[in-house]
Amino acid sequence: MFLLVMLCSCSRAASQASAENTAGSAGRNSAALGGDTAGTGQAGGEEELVFFDKLQRALSDALIPGDLSRRVLAAATEGPDFILDLLACMEGDPFLRRLVDKTHPLPDHYEPADLEELRGGAYQINRRSLMLRREAARALETMAAAAQVDGAILLASSSYRSYDYQEELYARYVREDGQEAADRFSARPGYSQHQTGLVVDFGSIDDSFAETRSGRWILTNGSRYGWSLSFPQGYEAVTGYVWESWHYRYVGPELAFFIDTYFDGIQQYALQFIHEWENSQ
Repeated sequence: MFLLVMLCSCSRAASQASAENTAGSAGRNSAALGGDTAGTGQAGGEEELVFFDKLQRALSDALIPGDLSRRVLAAATEGPDFILDLLACMEGDPFLRRLVDKTHPLPDHYEPADLEELRGGAYQINRRSLMLRREAARALETMAAAAQVDGAILLASSSYRSYDYQEELYARYVREDGQEAADRFSARPGYSQHQTGLVVDFGSIDDSFAETRSGRWILTNGSRYGWSLSFPQGYEAVTGYVWESWHYRYVGPELAFFIDTYFDGIQQYALQFIHEWENSQ
């Protein structure tokens, strides 16, 4: 567990570099890791307690349910896989793991710098001027090609939305349905995942999508390509939004694997946990 604690404060690359720099000091390494001295053993035990205290606080502050929290703690206890998987999703672009929900907005008038227009190809588009961030656009093409092989044709119906566009859209829903109803299915400007440039609404943008070949295919296979369902059925109290079987966010393969493996496929739980983990002292 001492190594797990060290990994919490170092990147995987830094840990590897440290190991290489001390490769010639076998005696010292043996003593440090083997616990040949009482002082080293005590320090290792204290660091283990620090690690688990931080983990428990992050799970609690993230409002992770008790049974799921216990399973995450058990996974962290069993070996290094949990912390290595966590570190893997924390490398690279922080916006892939950024928590964007009803209480965690994006920076004021945020606009991604690497947006590009979707052109179709292995997937279809229902209108022009749809845009995604470059990495998400590449991942969409890769996923769509795999779906095509299995006989599922993906249709991208909505993607990046600017702050101003979301402001107009939300205001229209409020006028038509009232604010209480609108808040269940539409985000206020600045609080929409669509503004990240990492989201695609697929197909018909209604519940019938779940029963289509494309809907079933993405639900089963999407995470292999880095796509995660944002608002699953039965989790409105957690996500703040009604079920949207068509709304997928690109989080990258590492984080998608982490969500599925440790958080039962519930993106909101995993992102809340990572947010608290990164912001805890």
